Amino acid sequence: MGTIPDHTLEQIAAANDIVEVIGSYFPLKRAGSTWKALCPFHQEKSPSFTVNPQRQIFKCFGCGEGGGVFKFVGLYEHLSFPDAVRKLAARAGIPIIEERGSNSEDDRQHEARRTLLKLHAEATEWFQENLLKREFAAPARAYLTSREISPGVAKSWQLGFAPESWDACLKWALDRGYKRGTLLQSGLVKLRDEERPESEVYDRFRNRLMFPICNDYGEVVAFSGRILESDTKAAKYLNSPETPLFRKGKILFGLHKTKRGLIEAETAIVCEGQLDLITLFEAGLTNVVAPQGTAFTDGQARILKQFVNEVVLCFDADAAGEKAAERSLEPLLQHDLIVRVAQMPAGEDPDSLVRKDGAEAFNARIAEARDFFDFWIDRAAKTSDLTNLSAKLQVARQLAETVARVHDPLMRNEVISKVTARLGVAPADFANLLPKSQRAYTPNESQPKTVAPAPRHEIALLCLLALRDAAARDFLVAQDWREVVEETPGTELLGKILESALRPDDPTSLNLFLSTLAPEEESLVSGWLMQKMPLHAEMVAREWWQGLRLPALRRRLQAAESRLKLPQISAGEEVALQKQVVDLRGQLDEFSRLSSNRPLDTR
Repeated sequence: MGTIPDHTLEQIAAANDIVEVIGSYFPLKRAGSTWKALCPFHQEKSPSFTVNPQRQIFKCFGCGEGGGVFKFVGLYEHLSFPDAVRKLAARAGIPIIEERGSNSEDDRQHEARRTLLKLHAEATEWFQENLLKREFAAPARAYLTSREISPGVAKSWQLGFAPESWDACLKWALDRGYKRGTLLQSGLVKLRDEERPESEVYDRFRNRLMFPICNDYGEVVAFSGRILESDTKAAKYLNSPETPLFRKGKILFGLHKTKRGLIEAETAIVCEGQLDLITLFEAGLTNVVAPQGTAFTDGQARILKQFVNEVVLCFDADAAGEKAAERSLEPLLQHDLIVRVAQMPAGEDPDSLVRKDGAEAFNARIAEARDFFDFWIDRAAKTSDLTNLSAKLQVARQLAETVARVHDPLMRNEVISKVTARLGVAPADFANLLPKSQRAYTPNESQPKTVAPAPRHEIALLCLLALRDAAARDFLVAQDWREVVEETPGTELLGKILESALRPDDPTSLNLFLSTLAPEEESLVSGWLMQKMPLHAEMVAREWWQGLRLPALRRRLQAAESRLKLPQISAGEEVALQKQVVDLRGQLDEFSRLSSNRPLDTR
């Protein structure tokens, strides 16, 4: 992947007013020249979240989060910086052309990816046009009507239809100029003979209702096709193969639409099928995802952990559904997710339950979902006699293997208490079944949020002046600031500010600078940008700079005088050190002759 040029970042920041962007997520109330709201990043009763339109920054004076528009979207949407930039670029209709190095292989991969994304986007439109307008798709439209999926919902989810033809998609794509190799790489077509790459190709998806699979920021990267006939021997669902765009185990269907619901609920409703998810989402249950298959992978669990702390599995109430729930447990537990199971009545799934009983009844079923280990023990009790010591021990051993996968020690101890109480086994006896490394309680190793320590007052004031006032900044940049920064502890952030090309009077330039900082530094700087400026900023900058520079000069003088006392220095080095001492003393004498409006700290 390439890098996004600075001029493009500035263009995107300038096109996305921070008040409008944040206001599109939740309501803001004007408070004088700023806007306020309850902070979305921590629980609070009084609004401490402030948005400054003049500086194009936000700051929460409760939890400390702050920064520019890229930082906000990244935090709120759980996106990386590049993905937040792309989302805001799409919002403003700004194309992103990334700068890449001279590596021709990288260039080829980049162009191949762009071509595949374009092909998937155009194929999505073609499939959807088939569904909505073509006579041959009438059975698919009737099927959606029977599932209470309206044309508007079908459009919103970009549903489509692949005709019952061996080469309809192939001909369409070739007519649009796509090459055979690209079509094979996309997975839209496949070889008749996998052993012979030169053999004919044909459409992978035929006579199927098409569900586009999107990545986190809404680009179509694959398809899932559902067959309409119930009495066929063909697979009910057919997915795209793994491609340069699509890794089945690393994508959750619907996540690009449901992220906000997941974050707000802190719980994910997990269902098996795409129609289940769409029905739940359109009924207002927006905290829902579906794995690409039946069971969770480690990659999908890792993604889900970014948004929620708890998962409710809503798999079908048959042997396959129960097995899928059991296989999902390990990756979910390894990422310290609480797992519950909402059992579906025989012959029902989330889609049919919501259509029959309504969203409220289904939501009540979710609220009553049982802990996974209770579910497991009840299931074991149906097939084993838990009054029999041998059978109970066998179940305990199976559960111990699973409990051992819980990384968080507090959660593991809680699970052990619950399991031993249900089984009627002494906790000490159950603990002996765990691997030795898991038996003893160990403190939770999770780290609290990193907070950048605020520098000393005089350094913070110079940072503020360099950020906010052009004349003060010009003065500071003209000084020997690199030497002072290198010799003065706590001035690293001041060095970054002076090194940058930011323009104090340009909010877009400030936003670009903020995006280069670590998150904790961005929060700190956004707080400074909210503060009032002192009068006569350039004069204040001169005075405080001299106060910062004086200790540095004294440290240099002390080091030079100490080196002169060493017994083994060359004559040339001695002369150079003597000149340095004279020069430093002269600078210090100049300080003593200057009058100042405040006493200098000479410590």
